[in-house]
Amino acid sequence: MKLKEKAVWACDKLEELYPEAICSLVYSAPHELMIAGRLSAQCTDARVNIVTKELFAKYRSIEDFANADVSDVERIVQPCGLYKTKALSIVTMCRQIIENFGGEIPDTIEELTSLSGIGRKTANLILGDVFNKPAVVTDTHCIRICSRLGLSKGTEPAKVESQLRKILPPERSSDFCHRLVLFGRDICTARKAHCEKCPLTEHCLQANSSK
Repeated sequence: MKLKEKAVWACDKLEELYPEAICSLVYSAPHELMIAGRLSAQCTDARVNIVTKELFAKYRSIEDFANADVSDVERIVQPCGLYKTKALSIVTMCRQIIENFGGEIPDTIEELTSLSGIGRKTANLILGDVFNKPAVVTDTHCIRICSRLGLSKGTEPAKVESQLRKILPPERSSDFCHRLVLFGRDICTARKAHCEKCPLTEHCLQANSSK
C-alpha cells in the first residue's frame, strides 16, 4: 500500500471510529481558540478548558484582552503553567492583531506565526477550525501515531507536518488530526497501546514488529 493510500485508509478508519471530529478546546469565538491554543502548551486541554471558562467570561473580545492588565491575566491562567510568559503573549498577540491586522485574525501560517506566542501547531489549528483551510496540527498524538503507522518519520513537528501535508487529503487533514487526539487518548496511548481494540493494527509498524 502506497503512503497516500495508507493515509486515506487511516482517515476512513478514524472517521468510522469518531464520526464527529471536534476540537477538544472549548471556545465560542476565533480569538478564544487562539488563546486556548496558546495556553495548551505543556498543559492538558482539560485544564485549559477549566481556566478559559473564567478567562473568557471576564475578557470577551480581542480589544478586552489587548487592554487587559497582564497581572490579572497571570492570576487567571496560573494553573496552566508558564503563566507569566503565556499571559504576556496573550495580551501582546491581541495588541498585534489590532495594530497589524485591523482587529481581524489573519488566515495564513506566516501571519499567524508572526503573533506573540503562536507557533505552527496553534496556527494550523486556527487555519483548520476557523478558516476551513487544509491544516495539520502536529501535536504529540499526531507525531506518535503517524510514526507508528509509517505515515511520517521523526519527532520534529515542522518536519512531520511537511511529510503529512504531502500524503493527507487536504480537505480531510484537519479532521484527521482532531480524531488522532481522541484516538491517542482512548486507544493508542503513549504509555500503552491497546492494540487488541485498535482498528489500525493491520498497518501499524509497532504492532507488527514482533510478528
